[in-house]
Amino acid sequence: MPVLTFERQSGSARASVSFTPTNLVVAGWTGTDEKGLQHHIEELAALGVPPPSTVPVFYRNAVSNVMQLDCLQVLGPDTSGEVEPVVLAMEDGLWLTVGSDHTDRKAEAIGIALSKQLCAKVLGTAAWRLDDVADRWEGLVVRAHATIDSKRVLYQEGTLKSLRHPSDLIARYGAGKPLAIGTVMMGGTMSAIGGIRPASRFEMELEDPATGNRITHAYDVEVLPVVM
Repeated sequence: MPVLTFERQSGSARASVSFTPTNLVVAGWTGTDEKGLQHHIEELAALGVPPPSTVPVFYRNAVSNVMQLDCLQVLGPDTSGEVEPVVLAMEDGLWLTVGSDHTDRKAEAIGIALSKQLCAKVLGTAAWRLDDVADRWEGLVVRAHATIDSKRVLYQEGTLKSLRHPSDLIARYGAGKPLAIGTVMMGGTMSAIGGIRPASRFEMELEDPATGNRITHAYDVEVLPVVM
């Protein structure tokens, strides 16, 4: 199992902790805005991805996919990142960080679960106690910048008002039971500005405008040849 390290912040208290995830859940189609959700479904449909049978859905991935790194190796040119809020179930409660649900878009046309399993899920290295920000969830902001054709562009941006609250996702996933300790739950994403496309670098950010605090992380994407 991977061992992750987080600089956790709760109020004025800060501490570095190790966390060994044992379960990875990738929540999908978590949008609260019906028009925005339909737009995301349509942009994926343009890539040949079939629509979901229900919303939201919960994809299981191997926990070995969870990583904290600065350079991600991918097979072929058809992958891209997605900025997402990520809930971590630790022994002392739930914590929030930022992550990228990096996905193989070519494989996504075959099967969404397969496409997500083929790429690592990159997490930030800082975390906030979820209870500290839960009551202002809708005002939190996620954004991503991507380097595409050597140009840094705004790739995604929006408030978490457009995504389901973690309490809602956890209740649906666990049928009312708490999230098991060791679980990493990725909370879904929003539409890409200009459409889904690959990038050579992906920068992600979770911002709390009420405090000015931010969690940021970035990684380069190294494309490996399918056949050498």
